[in-house]
Amino acid sequence: MTGKPLLKTSFTDIGLFKRGKVRDVYDLKDKLLVVSTDRISCFDVVLPTGIPHKGEVLTQLSLFWFNLTGDIIANHFISADVSRYPEELQKYADILKGRSMLVKKAKAVPVECVVRGYLSGSGLKEYQKSRSICGIKLPAGLRESDKLPEPIFTPSTKEDEGHDINVSQDYVERHLGKDVTGKLKEASIALYAKASRYAESKGIIIADTKFEFGIYENRIMLIDEILTPDSSRFWPMDDYKPGGPQPSFDKQFVRDYLETLAWDKTPPGPELPDEIARKTSRKYLQALEMISGKALGIER
Repeated sequence: MTGKPLLKTSFTDIGLFKRGKVRDVYDLKDKLLVVSTDRISCFDVVLPTGIPHKGEVLTQLSLFWFNLTGDIIANHFISADVSRYPEELQKYADILKGRSMLVKKAKAVPVECVVRGYLSGSGLKEYQKSRSICGIKLPAGLRESDKLPEPIFTPSTKEDEGHDINVSQDYVERHLGKDVTGKLKEASIALYAKASRYAESKGIIIADTKFEFGIYENRIMLIDEILTPDSSRFWPMDDYKPGGPQPSFDKQFVRDYLETLAWDKTPPGPELPDEIARKTSRKYLQALEMISGKALGIER
């Protein structure tokens, strides 16, 4: 596996709109340039070690899903063809190719729209305390990684720093109104349902995922990334055994390693061993190939 991970972009002649945990977003006035770096965030802390080719995988998977789900809701994607980007970006073509996209400049809705089909992560912890998730009562006796009776909409706050907080649908309705909340829920469940069916046909379970939405020209549209190993739990169907944690194609592999360390999950994060970074990269690349049928042409 070759190539030094891209941890940060610095296009000094273009206005920086936002530097997120993974993506660097630049302001092109009437649109945005989104660049997916190889940074990885675990427990809401950006680690100092990058994952080779991670940004390319996130971008290519998002493009695949945007295309597949366009019949459900419009999204912010404009182009990923660097040769058609504005002239001022052409000198950065080598950096931008494969890991960037031009998108519509939507106003982000301040909520993470999480859909869960299986019991895992923070949902599991909440269930174990209250037999519910985000105010939704669930049957007794569910085990870790069990499939839920039906997918559930479990939103959370969107925090720029620190942990997102699970909230109820009522909470979102109080802040955004019932009409907007209903549309977000309907779109999220529909997106998850279609993606889950497709992924299962390729041998992958999407245990849960999160969507982000924005308002553009007075309509709700899908923004950010979609159904990637960063925003979802991907489990191999062949190895699925409910009752405990599952093997995964996502960054859970890194989380599991970090749990073995004497680290208090506050910045700064620890460096990752080269072997962990390489194995994580292979998982991301494998997920891309299984879902989209396309490989990056990188030796793993």
